[in-house]
Amino acid sequence: MPNLTGERPLEGLTPDSILALHDAGYRAVLGRLGSGRVVDIGCGEGFESAGLAGPERYVIGVDYSFAALKATIGRFPTTTVCPAQMEATNLGLAQGSVKWVCSSHLIEHFANPESHVAEISRVLASDGTAFVLTPNRPADFENPFHLTLFDAADLAELLGEWFWEVRVYGLDATEVVKADFASRRAKAQRLLALDHFDIRHKIPRSWYLAAYTRLLPVAYRFLAKATTAGGSGITAEDFFVTEEVDETTLALFAVASIPKRPKGTYGVKGSGRG
Repeated sequence: MPNLTGERPLEGLTPDSILALHDAGYRAVLGRLGSGRVVDIGCGEGFESAGLAGPERYVIGVDYSFAALKATIGRFPTTTVCPAQMEATNLGLAQGSVKWVCSSHLIEHFANPESHVAEISRVLASDGTAFVLTPNRPADFENPFHLTLFDAADLAELLGEWFWEVRVYGLDATEVVKADFASRRAKAQRLLALDHFDIRHKIPRSWYLAAYTRLLPVAYRFLAKATTAGGSGITAEDFFVTEEVDETTLALFAVASIPKRPKGTYGVKGSGRG
């Protein structure tokens, strides 16, 4: 998948606030789900996917990494989560075959996010709903894996090309959490300032990505060790969905419904488990 890049949260290394942000996003999705088939795109090892399952709700956990999906086997019953290796821009699912789609912190990893949104729209039933979570561009850190960043207006415009109804909310947090993010941002900026000649942007991109991947865990150990593994006390309870989005809002939470398709091509209404 040449247009998709990614980095995964690491338990015990990734700051509590980032793990809690991801968890809070999935909680926001869960609170809006009804019955039917759910597709969690970019599910990794399936921990959050399992939380989306319910008595009348079946989850397909989609990821391009076979290694990540393999870890779900035996961890979660197949009656709860079905792992499936697929590309997020080419899902092996029939048109209109699912009721719900979750794309959490994935869209920013595409150079051409339109293809991802188009595929989400294609697989959703006519009464289906997609949930898209992504960093809020003004509040995001420099991250070479983030290829396309959005503010609320940008995200609404893109989703509006493929859905009739779009609402973009903010996923924000308490001042304590925001201070945690601000502290790490300041430390990161001090480190980046050492690159006086902007070498990281002049070397081959593959070198920069390789270096970033290897050095990020080290940076977390030394710069954020007091805020990992539960040391900060920050949890998903410190986050909330809000209609007020500004430059300090940490992430965006979009709800997109009624996919746009040519007449006569709408999928089965209310697709459920099958």
